[in-house]
Amino acid sequence: METMMGLINLEHEHDFLNELTYFRCGAATPFAGRYRLIDFTLSNMTKSNISEIAIFTKNKYRSLMDHLGSGADWELNKRHGGLFILPPQWHDPNDVSKGDLRHFCNNWDYFERSKSNYVLISGSQFISNMNYQELFEAHLETEADITLLTTEYAHLPEHDACLKVEVDEQGKVKAITNDTKNPHVFSGIYVIRKSLLYALMEECIANYKSNFFLDGITANLSRLNIHTYSYQGYSAVVNSIDSYYQQNLALLEPENYQQLFSEGGRVYTKIGNQAPTKYNGSADVSKSLIATGGVINGEVENSILFRGVKVGKRVKIKNSIILQHCRIEDGAHLENVILDKDVTITEDQLLKGAKEQPFIIAKNRTV
Repeated sequence: METMMGLINLEHEHDFLNELTYFRCGAATPFAGRYRLIDFTLSNMTKSNISEIAIFTKNKYRSLMDHLGSGADWELNKRHGGLFILPPQWHDPNDVSKGDLRHFCNNWDYFERSKSNYVLISGSQFISNMNYQELFEAHLETEADITLLTTEYAHLPEHDACLKVEVDEQGKVKAITNDTKNPHVFSGIYVIRKSLLYALMEECIANYKSNFFLDGITANLSRLNIHTYSYQGYSAVVNSIDSYYQQNLALLEPENYQQLFSEGGRVYTKIGNQAPTKYNGSADVSKSLIATGGVINGEVENSILFRGVKVGKRVKIKNSIILQHCRIEDGAHLENVILDKDVTITEDQLLKGAKEQPFIIAKNRTV
């Protein structure tokens, strides 16, 4: 039976969320009230019976390691296989590899130890709730060298930075471009045979390349048999502050929330044991997601409040995202605002951003 291991490659995911990535990598950024961005890819892998998962980290990964722990919340604390976090620790003075190829080269013993014949490689910016086994089965049926997971979108600004895929009549990929008019967006997820991964890695390193996908795959379209698998379910791309803000608030629409969290099975995350949020007599909450552990005394409209948020009296919060353990004191008014963790907004403060450019406060600040 053919089997597949998982790799979440964060090397090329830069600090794309501004203040929210001052102290954490993008994959560890809180999302949708109680999750982190990486939870969706990690949950998809575990639901797909992938029991060996590695993560290539780059920097600011303390928050990520704290969130993931031993992998127990994803049932990855196994004696054989499980979760491996592979930070960038290079010790070979003769190593000439760079970019994510350096991760592959210096951690190849991890891949060699696995009995899996295939590797599913992903980033953390594509948000979905799916089973990758359908992608894997399609890969085996077509006998492709590589199968790319794609989806089709009506154009949004965040898609400009995504690669687009063009296929011929036989379903083979003929071009990978940055054409903004092409609706067929590459998710950053693909399946490749482990032996081919090694051969392409060696070739790229020998030619002083730095990006495995661009230099090893895109540059070799003519000699590789590359196919696509189109995902039709709910998904989102989060690669900017604007997309982060818009895709969070999009989940306040019941249809979107239902499609992401109910139709594909459970999305796993680090378990919190807080008490339910307390709503006092002056609380007025409408069309919002409120996580556990908070206290609400004011008005919350069309907003997402993470765990442990305290909202004082006469407070008005609208179209905003408030991360863990923030404190909004009496009389404050927040509209189109993103607050990172542990921010305190003092009495009667007025903070107002624009829907196109929300006002952001970095963590541990008092305003």
